[in-house]
Amino acid sequence: MSGSPAAFAMLRRPILGQFLRFGVVGTFGFLVDTATVYGLRAWLGLYGAGAAAYLTAASANWVLNRAWTFRGQGSLPAHRQWARFLAVNLIGFAFNRGTYFALVTWSALCAREPVFAVAAGGIAGLGLNFHFSRTVAFK
Repeated sequence: MSGSPAAFAMLRRPILGQFLRFGVVGTFGFLVDTATVYGLRAWLGLYGAGAAAYLTAASANWVLNRAWTFRGQGSLPAHRQWARFLAVNLIGFAFNRGTYFALVTWSALCAREPVFAVAAGGIAGLGLNFHFSRTVAFK
């Protein structure tokens, strides 16, 4: 019976729950990211604000993912786990900020209202960030 659809569904529920929690945390990160871009764009420009916002939001996401999404997983000290989380999410970062930078460069709407570029970037990196968080950062 281990190959049955019901057994497969039972195995996938914990992953689905983690993915949904990861998405909720990501939504919070989106708000932090957007607020940071808007708060810093006058001083750092859109590119500098985007880079600072990613680091701020990724750090906030790590805290919430550690406490809720992946609670009790991983054995590294907090500072090492945070560094690993940031390191393994660099691929997702490339998709996330690559999308953001492309949109604020080539879309007048996104240059005026970078919230659209932040959202598109978050969606672009979501799957990779979940995979690497689950299999490397919080393992």
